[in-house]
Amino acid sequence: MQDLTNQTIIGCDIGLKRIGLAKICNGIILPLAPLLRKNRNQAAQELSKLLIEQNPITLVVGMPSQNLEMQKRIKHFISLVAFDGQIIYINEDNTSLEALESLCHFSRGNKINAQKNGKLDSLAACKILERYIANTTNKSEL
Repeated sequence: MQDLTNQTIIGCDIGLKRIGLAKICNGIILPLAPLLRKNRNQAAQELSKLLIEQNPITLVVGMPSQNLEMQKRIKHFISLVAFDGQIIYINEDNTSLEALESLCHFSRGNKINAQKNGKLDSLAACKILERYIANTTNKSEL
């Protein structure tokens, strides 16, 4: 099993309007403030700045399994980000739905706000990191 207790890993849920962010710090997954995209270059610069500040060893990026156009957009966007660490793409299918389900105790209005302000996207990034941990754990147990 990979020891994640002393590593910082950042997870991204990249969308056209928002980028959800989360991190693994001392083995705990925490949502971070999302980035609101005005344009590709602004978002890439903001993500690059965050990566410099957080200094992760790995960037885990959610990738849809079916949407080829979005896969292309995500890979292009990541190519604009200044990061020398390891980049891992992981299946993000249904992570936004899982994140929304985790807000079942929220009122309808608060759920809508979470979608608009990007907090839901950061919860989806948490789900992406959960999948990364599950995949890493499963592979190391083989």
